[in-house]
Amino acid sequence: MNADIDRDRDRGVLSPADREFLLGERELSHEQSRRNAEARIRNRIEDAILDFDLLLHTLSKKDRRQVFDDVHTDDAFLDGLRAMLAFTYIGTAEQGLDFETVVIPAVRASEEAMAAKAAGENVSVEVTFDVDTEVGDSLEGVAATLEAGDPVTPRELFSIVMAGEYDPRALEEIPLRLSTAGGETQPGDDQFLERLANYLEADLEVLSETRAVLRP
Repeated sequence: MNADIDRDRDRGVLSPADREFLLGERELSHEQSRRNAEARIRNRIEDAILDFDLLLHTLSKKDRRQVFDDVHTDDAFLDGLRAMLAFTYIGTAEQGLDFETVVIPAVRASEEAMAAKAAGENVSVEVTFDVDTEVGDSLEGVAATLEAGDPVTPRELFSIVMAGEYDPRALEEIPLRLSTAGGETQPGDDQFLERLANYLEADLEVLSETRAVLRP
C-alpha cells in the first residue's frame, strides 16, 4: 500500500471520510454505524465496477487519454492501477473464478477494437495468461529469519507486514537480500523497496547491489 495516501483528495469511489475509516483514523461510536459504513463502501465499489462498462463504451478518446496522461510520471497513479488489478485478482480468486476469464476476453476485445479503429484491420488475437508460483519460506519462517538477524527479501518482508501477525518495526535493523536465488533482481525492486521503507517509516541504507538494511 502506498504510505503517502492523500486523505483529502477529491472523492472517487471513496470519500475522504471513507479513507479515514479504512485507515483506522476515524472511529464510529456504534457498531451499527461501522456496519453501515462498510456496506456503503461495498456498494460504491460494486457500482463503480459496473460503471466501467459505460466508461469503456461512451467516454471520449480525448477524455480517456487525459485520465492516463501522467501514467509514466505519477508513481501514485501507477500504484493505483496495479492495486486495482490486484484487488480484482484476489477478489475473483476468493470466489473460485480464474482471473484469465476476466483478463483474456478483455485484452482480446481491446486489441481487436484498437486494430479496427486505428487501421481498419480485422485481427486475430491470441492471449495467454500463466502464473507460476514458487513456494518459499512460510511466514513463520520469515519471522524466525528476521528474529535471528538474517536477511529476507523485500517481497518476504512485505508479505509478513501485510499478514499483520508480526511487526518487524520492533527490530532495530531489518537486513534485506536484494537478489533472488538466481542472482537476479526483480523489475521495479528499487521503487518497491523505497515504498516499503516509507510504509514502515524506516531509514533505508543500500549497502551493495545485493544487500540493504532498514532501520525503523
